[in-house]
Amino acid sequence: MLGFLAPHYRIASVLELTPERLRGLGLENLLLDADCTLKRYRSEQSAPGVAEWLDTLRQAGFGLCLVSNGLGERIGQFAERVGLPFVARALKPLPLGCHRAMRKMGYRRESTAMVGDQLFADIMAGRLAGLTTFLVDPIHPEEEPWFTRLKRGPERWLLR
Repeated sequence: MLGFLAPHYRIASVLELTPERLRGLGLENLLLDADCTLKRYRSEQSAPGVAEWLDTLRQAGFGLCLVSNGLGERIGQFAERVGLPFVARALKPLPLGCHRAMRKMGYRRESTAMVGDQLFADIMAGRLAGLTTFLVDPIHPEEEPWFTRLKRGPERWLLR
């Protein structure tokens, strides 16, 4: 019944997603959440190791696109800094942002995954879009806005 909230995979960090692992799962493209997935919520810089990880995936031929509920200007600046296309105001948990990103980039659902830190946004949007989903441990969740922190308790309960 709650399958749309269950991630396909749980990982500590995006850095665990190596080209070999992704290819082994039949994946060619990643839709990536930004806040608390690739960077701290209040930071303009990616977390340590993330820029190199993105370069490794790009060099290996993977398609990458940010999909964020954040506002266009803030997410656009981060996307430019890390050299990625983006979809802002994605309206996750609705799958609309995932669909927009896949159309924009020409990705096929079967070979695309959604990677993010929130069950009630990223994972739900990815599942509703029919994508493989990876739930990562959030980077410094204590910096998130109150409305996001409010969801962390129910997320922990559901993940048990």
